[in-house]
Amino acid sequence: MKILVLNCGSSSLKYQIIDMDTKEVMCKGLCERIGIDGSKLTHKVPGKEDLVKEEAMPDHKKAVEMVMAAITDADHGVIKSVDEIDAIGHRVLHGGEKFTKSIVVDDAVKAAIRECFDLGPLHNPANLMGIEACEAAMPGKPNVAVFDTSFGMGMEPKAYTYAIPSEYLEKYSIRRYGFHGTSHDYVSHRAIEFAGLDPKNAKVIVCHLGNGASISASIGGVCVDTSMGLTPLEGLIMGTRSGDLDPAILQFICNKEGKDVNEMLNILNKKSGILGMSGGISSDFRDIEKEAENGNEKCKTALEAFRYRVAKYIGAYAAAMNGVDCICFTAGVGENDKNTRKLICEEYLGYLGVKIDDERNDVRGKETIISADDSKVKVLLLPTNEELKIAMDTQALVK
Repeated sequence: MKILVLNCGSSSLKYQIIDMDTKEVMCKGLCERIGIDGSKLTHKVPGKEDLVKEEAMPDHKKAVEMVMAAITDADHGVIKSVDEIDAIGHRVLHGGEKFTKSIVVDDAVKAAIRECFDLGPLHNPANLMGIEACEAAMPGKPNVAVFDTSFGMGMEPKAYTYAIPSEYLEKYSIRRYGFHGTSHDYVSHRAIEFAGLDPKNAKVIVCHLGNGASISASIGGVCVDTSMGLTPLEGLIMGTRSGDLDPAILQFICNKEGKDVNEMLNILNKKSGILGMSGGISSDFRDIEKEAENGNEKCKTALEAFRYRVAKYIGAYAAAMNGVDCICFTAGVGENDKNTRKLICEEYLGYLGVKIDDERNDVRGKETIISADDSKVKVLLLPTNEELKIAMDTQALVK
Protein backbone atom coordinates (compact mmCIF):
# COMPACT_ATOMS: atom_id res chain seq x y z
CA MET A 1 0.00 0.00 0.00
CA LYS A 2 1.30 3.47 -0.96
CA ILE A 3 0.21 6.37 1.24
CA LEU A 4 0.58 10.04 0.38
CA VAL A 5 1.11 12.08 3.55
CA LEU A 6 0.33 15.81 3.45
CA ASN A 7 1.05 18.52 6.00
CA CYS A 8 -0.45 21.81 4.84
CA GLY A 9 0.50 25.11 6.47
CA SER A 10 -0.95 28.51 5.71
CA SER A 11 1.56 29.07 2.89
CA SER A 12 3.32 25.71 2.61
CA LEU A 13 2.72 22.06 1.84
CA LYS A 14 5.03 19.23 2.90
CA TYR A 15 4.52 15.76 1.48
CA GLN A 16 5.86 12.20 1.44
CA ILE A 17 4.90 8.98 -0.28
CA ILE A 18 5.49 5.99 1.99
CA ASP A 19 5.44 2.38 0.80
CA MET A 20 3.78 0.71 3.77
CA ASP A 21 5.02 -2.74 2.80
CA THR A 22 8.61 -1.66 3.47
CA LYS A 23 8.04 1.61 5.43
CA GLU A 24 10.28 3.20 2.77
CA VAL A 25 9.97 6.91 1.99
CA MET A 26 9.74 6.85 -1.79
CA CYS A 27 9.89 10.62 -2.15
CA LYS A 28 9.29 13.80 -0.20
CA GLY A 29 8.98 17.45 -0.98
CA LEU A 30 7.95 20.95 -0.06
CA CYS A 31 5.80 23.60 -1.70
CA GLU A 32 6.77 27.04 -0.38
CA ARG A 33 5.17 30.49 -0.54
CA ILE A 34 1.71 29.32 -1.60
CA GLY A 35 -0.34 32.42 -2.37
CA ILE A 36 2.81 34.57 -2.25
CA ASP A 37 5.20 35.72 -4.97
CA GLY A 38 8.15 33.38 -5.48
CA SER A 39 6.34 30.05 -5.07
CA LYS A 40 8.59 27.00 -5.37
CA LEU A 41 8.32 23.22 -5.27
CA THR A 42 11.31 21.11 -4.21
CA HIS A 43 10.89 17.38 -4.85
CA LYS A 44 13.39 14.85 -3.48
CA VAL A 45 13.85 11.22 -4.48
CA PRO A 46 16.58 9.09 -2.88
CA GLY A 47 19.48 8.65 -5.28
CA LYS A 48 18.35 11.37 -7.69
CA GLU A 49 18.97 15.08 -8.08
CA ASP A 50 16.29 17.29 -6.61
CA LEU A 51 13.55 18.54 -8.89
CA VAL A 52 12.94 22.26 -8.32
CA LYS A 53 10.09 24.12 -10.00
CA GLU A 54 9.43 27.81 -9.56
CA GLU A 55 5.86 28.45 -10.59
CA ALA A 56 2.99 30.51 -9.24
CA MET A 57 0.86 28.65 -6.67
CA PRO A 58 -2.11 30.89 -5.94
CA ASP A 59 -3.71 28.28 -3.68
CA HIS A 60 -3.32 24.79 -2.23
CA LYS A 61 -5.26 23.28 -5.15
CA LYS A 62 -2.51 24.38 -7.52
CA ALA A 63 0.16 23.15 -5.09
CA VAL A 64 -1.44 19.68 -4.95
CA GLU A 65 -1.61 19.62 -8.76
CA MET A 66 2.12 20.37 -8.89
CA VAL A 67 2.82 17.62 -6.36
CA MET A 68 0.84 15.17 -8.52
CA ALA A 69 2.92 16.19 -11.55
CA ALA A 70 6.19 15.80 -9.63
CA ILE A 71 5.47 12.34 -8.22
CA THR A 72 4.51 11.06 -11.70
CA ASP A 73 7.28 12.93 -13.58
CA ALA A 74 9.05 10.76 -16.17
CA ASP A 75 12.51 11.49 -14.71
CA HIS A 76 11.87 12.31 -11.05
CA GLY A 77 8.61 10.55 -10.29
CA VAL A 78 8.19 7.41 -8.19
CA ILE A 79 4.86 6.22 -9.58
CA LYS A 80 3.45 6.10 -13.10
CA SER A 81 -0.02 7.27 -12.14
CA VAL A 82 -1.79 8.68 -9.09
CA ASP A 83 -3.95 5.56 -9.31
CA GLU A 84 -1.05 3.83 -7.48
CA ILE A 85 -1.73 5.95 -4.39
CA ASP A 86 -4.11 4.05 -2.14
CA ALA A 87 -4.99 6.83 0.31
CA ILE A 88 -3.97 10.26 1.55
CA GLY A 89 -3.19 10.99 5.20
CA HIS A 90 -3.49 14.60 6.35
CA ARG A 91 -2.06 16.24 9.44
CA VAL A 92 -4.83 18.37 10.92
CA LEU A 93 -3.87 20.64 13.79
CA HIS A 94 -7.01 20.89 15.90
CA GLY A 95 -9.87 18.46 16.31
CA GLY A 96 -11.45 20.18 19.30
CA GLU A 97 -13.39 17.83 21.56
CA LYS A 98 -14.96 15.98 18.64
CA PHE A 99 -12.07 13.74 17.66
CA THR A 100 -10.21 11.37 19.94
CA LYS A 101 -8.57 9.47 17.08
CA SER A 102 -7.87 9.62 13.37
CA ILE A 103 -10.85 9.33 11.03
CA VAL A 104 -11.74 8.88 7.35
CA VAL A 105 -12.84 12.24 5.98
CA ASP A 106 -16.44 12.82 4.95
CA ASP A 107 -18.62 15.93 4.84
CA ALA A 108 -19.31 15.77 8.58
CA VAL A 109 -15.59 15.58 9.37
CA LYS A 110 -14.87 18.55 7.10
CA ALA A 111 -17.63 20.53 8.81
CA ALA A 112 -16.10 19.71 12.22
CA ILE A 113 -12.63 20.78 11.06
CA ARG A 114 -14.20 24.04 9.91
CA GLU A 115 -15.84 24.51 13.31
CA CYS A 116 -12.35 24.39 14.86
CA PHE A 117 -11.03 27.29 12.75
CA ASP A 118 -11.10 29.60 15.77
CA LEU A 119 -9.07 27.09 17.82
CA GLY A 120 -6.47 26.66 15.06
CA PRO A 121 -6.79 29.80 12.92
CA LEU A 122 -3.42 29.48 11.16
CA HIS A 123 -3.50 25.75 10.46
CA ASN A 124 -7.02 24.32 10.29
CA PRO A 125 -8.10 26.37 7.25
CA ALA A 126 -4.96 25.27 5.39
CA ASN A 127 -5.44 21.65 6.50
CA LEU A 128 -8.99 21.69 5.11
CA MET A 129 -7.82 23.28 1.86
CA GLY A 130 -5.32 20.45 1.47
CA ILE A 131 -8.05 17.84 1.97
CA GLU A 132 -10.37 19.50 -0.54
CA ALA A 133 -7.53 19.92 -3.05
CA CYS A 134 -6.80 16.19 -2.85
CA GLU A 135 -10.47 15.37 -3.27
CA ALA A 136 -10.48 17.45 -6.47
CA ALA A 137 -7.19 16.04 -7.80
CA MET A 138 -7.87 12.39 -6.89
CA PRO A 139 -11.64 11.82 -6.78
CA GLY A 140 -12.67 8.71 -4.91
CA LYS A 141 -9.39 8.24 -3.02
CA PRO A 142 -9.92 7.98 0.74
CA ASN A 143 -8.59 10.89 2.79
CA VAL A 144 -7.79 10.43 6.47
CA ALA A 145 -7.51 13.25 9.03
CA VAL A 146 -4.87 12.67 11.71
CA PHE A 147 -5.35 15.26 14.45
CA ASP A 148 -2.44 16.76 16.36
CA THR A 149 -4.74 17.02 19.38
CA SER A 150 -5.97 13.40 19.40
CA PHE A 151 -3.27 12.08 21.74
CA GLY A 152 -4.14 14.66 24.40
CA MET A 153 -7.76 13.54 24.39
CA GLY A 154 -6.67 10.63 26.57
CA MET A 155 -6.34 13.00 29.53
CA GLU A 156 -8.80 12.90 32.42
CA PRO A 157 -10.77 16.03 33.42
CA LYS A 158 -8.43 16.69 36.35
CA ALA A 159 -5.59 17.16 33.84
CA TYR A 160 -7.34 19.03 31.03
CA THR A 161 -9.71 21.35 32.95
CA TYR A 162 -8.56 24.92 33.57
CA ALA A 163 -9.45 26.67 36.84
CA ILE A 164 -11.68 29.25 35.16
CA PRO A 165 -15.49 29.52 35.23
CA SER A 166 -16.88 26.24 33.91
CA GLU A 167 -19.14 28.04 31.47
CA TYR A 168 -16.11 28.74 29.24
CA LEU A 169 -15.44 25.04 28.86
CA GLU A 170 -19.10 24.39 28.17
CA LYS A 171 -19.57 27.30 25.73
CA TYR A 172 -16.20 27.48 23.96
CA SER A 173 -14.44 24.15 24.69
CA ILE A 174 -11.63 25.95 26.47
CA ARG A 175 -9.48 23.17 27.94
CA ARG A 176 -6.03 21.66 27.61
CA TYR A 177 -5.62 19.80 24.31
CA GLY A 178 -1.89 19.48 23.81
CA PHE A 179 0.01 19.53 20.53
CA HIS A 180 2.83 17.60 18.86
CA GLY A 181 0.37 14.80 19.57
CA THR A 182 1.31 12.69 16.56
CA SER A 183 4.94 12.81 17.64
CA HIS A 184 4.16 12.00 21.29
CA ASP A 185 1.89 9.14 20.21
CA TYR A 186 4.54 7.64 17.92
CA VAL A 187 7.45 8.00 20.34
CA SER A 188 5.59 6.79 23.44
CA HIS A 189 4.47 3.60 21.68
CA ARG A 190 7.87 3.11 20.03
CA ALA A 191 9.54 3.46 23.45
CA ILE A 192 7.43 0.62 24.85
CA GLU A 193 8.40 -1.58 21.91
CA PHE A 194 12.08 -0.58 21.74
CA ALA A 195 12.74 -0.82 25.48
CA GLY A 196 10.65 -3.95 26.00
CA LEU A 197 8.29 -2.33 28.49
CA ASP A 198 4.87 -3.52 29.65
CA PRO A 199 2.54 -2.37 26.84
CA LYS A 200 -0.38 -1.89 29.23
CA ASN A 201 1.30 -0.20 32.20
CA ALA A 202 4.55 1.39 31.01
CA LYS A 203 4.99 4.91 32.40
CA VAL A 204 6.68 6.99 29.70
CA ILE A 205 7.68 10.65 29.55
CA VAL A 206 8.42 12.02 26.08
CA CYS A 207 10.43 15.23 25.72
CA HIS A 208 9.78 16.66 22.25
CA LEU A 209 12.45 19.36 22.27
CA GLY A 210 12.92 21.66 19.31
CA ASN A 211 12.08 25.21 18.30
CA GLY A 212 8.60 24.16 19.40
CA ALA A 213 8.81 22.03 22.52
CA SER A 214 6.45 19.99 24.66
CA ILE A 215 6.44 17.12 27.12
CA SER A 216 3.91 14.35 27.61
CA ALA A 217 3.26 11.65 30.18
CA SER A 218 1.53 8.43 29.23
CA ILE A 219 0.68 5.07 30.75
CA GLY A 220 0.46 2.19 28.31
CA GLY A 221 0.51 4.71 25.45
CA VAL A 222 -2.51 6.65 26.76
CA CYS A 223 -1.87 10.33 27.52
CA VAL A 224 -2.01 11.31 31.19
CA ASP A 225 -0.86 14.91 30.75
CA THR A 226 0.92 17.16 28.28
CA SER A 227 2.54 20.58 28.57
CA MET A 228 0.85 22.52 25.75
CA GLY A 229 -2.70 23.67 26.38
CA LEU A 230 -5.54 25.29 24.48
CA THR A 231 -2.83 26.51 22.11
CA PRO A 232 0.86 25.62 21.61
CA LEU A 233 1.86 28.68 23.67
CA GLU A 234 1.64 27.00 27.08
CA GLY A 235 4.35 24.90 28.69
CA LEU A 236 8.07 24.90 28.00
CA ILE A 237 10.24 27.81 26.96
CA MET A 238 10.60 27.48 23.17
CA GLY A 239 12.42 29.15 20.31
CA THR A 240 10.07 32.14 20.13
CA ARG A 241 7.22 31.17 22.51
CA SER A 242 7.20 32.18 26.16
CA GLY A 243 5.65 29.03 27.60
CA ASP A 244 4.19 29.28 31.10
CA LEU A 245 3.95 32.74 32.69
CA ASP A 246 1.78 34.79 35.03
CA PRO A 247 -1.18 35.93 32.86
CA ALA A 248 -1.21 39.26 34.68
CA ILE A 249 2.02 40.08 32.82
CA LEU A 250 -0.10 40.68 29.72
CA GLN A 251 -2.18 43.36 31.43
CA PHE A 252 0.89 44.94 33.02
CA ILE A 253 2.78 45.31 29.73
CA CYS A 254 -0.36 46.38 27.83
CA ASN A 255 -0.91 49.20 30.32
CA LYS A 256 2.75 50.27 30.36
CA GLU A 257 3.33 50.06 26.59
CA GLY A 258 -0.12 50.96 25.27
CA LYS A 259 -0.55 47.60 23.54
CA ASP A 260 -3.66 45.49 23.11
CA VAL A 261 -4.01 41.78 23.89
CA ASN A 262 -3.51 40.76 20.24
CA GLU A 263 -0.17 42.57 20.13
CA MET A 264 0.83 40.90 23.37
CA LEU A 265 -0.03 37.44 22.06
CA ASN A 266 2.09 38.15 19.00
CA ILE A 267 4.98 39.03 21.32
CA LEU A 268 4.50 35.90 23.40
CA ASN A 269 4.29 33.67 20.32
CA LYS A 270 6.90 35.21 18.03
CA LYS A 271 9.27 37.42 20.04
CA SER A 272 9.69 35.57 23.35
CA GLY A 273 11.25 32.24 24.32
CA ILE A 274 15.01 32.00 23.94
CA LEU A 275 14.83 34.68 21.22
CA GLY A 276 13.45 37.18 23.71
CA MET A 277 15.55 36.01 26.65
CA SER A 278 18.75 36.32 24.61
CA GLY A 279 18.00 39.92 23.73
CA GLY A 280 16.94 39.07 20.19
CA ILE A 281 20.09 37.18 19.19
CA SER A 282 18.40 34.06 17.80
CA SER A 283 15.60 31.54 18.19
CA ASP A 284 17.99 28.75 17.18
CA PHE A 285 19.35 26.79 20.14
CA ARG A 286 22.65 26.21 18.31
CA ASP A 287 23.27 29.93 18.00
CA ILE A 288 22.39 30.49 21.65
CA GLU A 289 24.80 27.73 22.74
CA LYS A 290 27.65 29.35 20.78
CA GLU A 291 26.95 32.74 22.32
CA ALA A 292 26.74 31.21 25.81
CA GLU A 293 30.13 29.55 25.28
CA ASN A 294 31.50 32.98 24.32
CA GLY A 295 30.35 34.42 27.65
CA ASN A 296 26.95 35.91 26.82
CA GLU A 297 25.10 35.82 30.15
CA LYS A 298 21.63 36.28 28.66
CA CYS A 299 22.16 33.27 26.40
CA LYS A 300 23.54 31.26 29.29
CA THR A 301 20.47 32.06 31.39
CA ALA A 302 18.14 31.22 28.49
CA LEU A 303 19.63 27.74 28.13
CA GLU A 304 19.66 27.13 31.89
CA ALA A 305 16.03 28.22 32.13
CA PHE A 306 15.07 25.93 29.26
CA ARG A 307 16.69 22.89 30.89
CA TYR A 308 15.20 23.83 34.26
CA ARG A 309 11.68 24.02 32.80
CA VAL A 310 12.09 20.64 31.09
CA ALA A 311 13.28 19.07 34.35
CA LYS A 312 10.35 20.59 36.29
CA TYR A 313 7.85 19.04 33.90
CA ILE A 314 9.59 15.66 34.07
CA GLY A 315 9.40 15.81 37.85
CA ALA A 316 5.76 16.84 37.80
CA TYR A 317 4.84 14.04 35.41
CA ALA A 318 6.75 11.43 37.40
CA ALA A 319 4.60 12.50 40.35
CA ALA A 320 1.40 12.48 38.26
CA MET A 321 2.06 8.86 37.23
CA ASN A 322 3.49 7.84 40.63
CA GLY A 323 6.71 6.82 38.91
CA VAL A 324 8.37 6.63 35.50
CA ASP A 325 9.86 3.72 33.60
CA CYS A 326 11.30 5.55 30.63
CA ILE A 327 12.24 9.09 29.59
CA CYS A 328 12.57 9.76 25.84
CA PHE A 329 14.25 12.62 24.02
CA THR A 330 13.10 13.44 20.49
CA ALA A 331 12.82 16.24 17.87
CA GLY A 332 15.58 18.62 16.73
CA VAL A 333 17.21 19.49 20.05
CA GLY A 334 16.26 16.26 21.77
CA GLU A 335 17.71 14.09 19.02
CA ASN A 336 20.86 16.07 18.28
CA ASP A 337 22.06 17.92 21.39
CA LYS A 338 23.89 15.49 23.67
CA ASN A 339 24.83 18.25 26.13
CA THR A 340 21.22 19.27 26.71
CA ARG A 341 20.19 15.65 27.31
CA LYS A 342 23.10 15.07 29.70
CA LEU A 343 22.64 18.29 31.68
CA ILE A 344 18.88 17.84 32.13
CA CYS A 345 19.41 14.33 33.47
CA GLU A 346 22.51 14.95 35.59
CA GLU A 347 21.59 18.35 37.06
CA TYR A 348 18.02 17.49 38.05
CA LEU A 349 17.03 13.84 37.78
CA GLY A 350 19.44 12.11 40.12
CA TYR A 351 16.69 11.66 42.70
CA LEU A 352 14.92 9.38 40.20
CA GLY A 353 18.04 7.26 39.89
CA VAL A 354 18.72 8.48 36.35
CA LYS A 355 22.27 7.92 35.12
CA ILE A 356 23.56 8.80 31.65
CA ASP A 357 26.27 6.80 29.87
CA ASP A 358 28.45 9.40 28.12
CA GLU A 359 29.55 7.04 25.36
CA ARG A 360 26.01 5.94 24.57
CA ASN A 361 24.84 9.56 24.70
CA ASP A 362 27.45 10.63 22.12
CA VAL A 363 25.07 10.10 19.21
CA ARG A 364 22.66 12.04 17.00
CA GLY A 365 19.34 11.02 15.51
CA LYS A 366 19.60 7.29 16.20
CA GLU A 367 17.34 4.97 18.19
CA THR A 368 19.36 4.04 21.24
CA ILE A 369 19.41 3.72 25.02
CA ILE A 370 21.58 6.50 26.45
CA SER A 371 21.24 5.63 30.15
CA ALA A 372 23.76 3.55 32.08
CA ASP A 373 23.07 -0.08 32.87
CA ASP A 374 22.47 0.75 36.55
CA SER A 375 20.11 3.65 35.83
CA LYS A 376 16.78 3.09 37.61
CA VAL A 377 14.97 4.75 34.71
CA LYS A 378 15.68 3.96 31.06
CA VAL A 379 16.56 7.06 29.03
CA LEU A 380 16.15 6.80 25.27
CA LEU A 381 16.94 8.82 22.19
CA LEU A 382 14.13 8.07 19.74
CA PRO A 383 13.83 10.04 16.47
CA THR A 384 10.22 11.00 15.90
CA ASN A 385 8.45 10.09 12.67
CA GLU A 386 5.15 11.92 12.43
CA GLU A 387 4.76 11.14 8.73
CA LEU A 388 5.04 7.41 9.35
CA LYS A 389 2.53 7.64 12.19
CA ILE A 390 0.08 9.47 9.90
CA ALA A 391 0.62 6.80 7.24
CA MET A 392 0.12 4.00 9.79
CA ASP A 393 -3.18 5.49 11.00
CA THR A 394 -4.28 5.98 7.39
CA GLN A 395 -3.45 2.40 6.44
CA ALA A 396 -5.30 1.02 9.46
CA LEU A 397 -8.46 2.93 8.56
CA VAL A 398 -8.60 2.20 4.82
CA LYS A 399 -7.23 -1.36 4.68
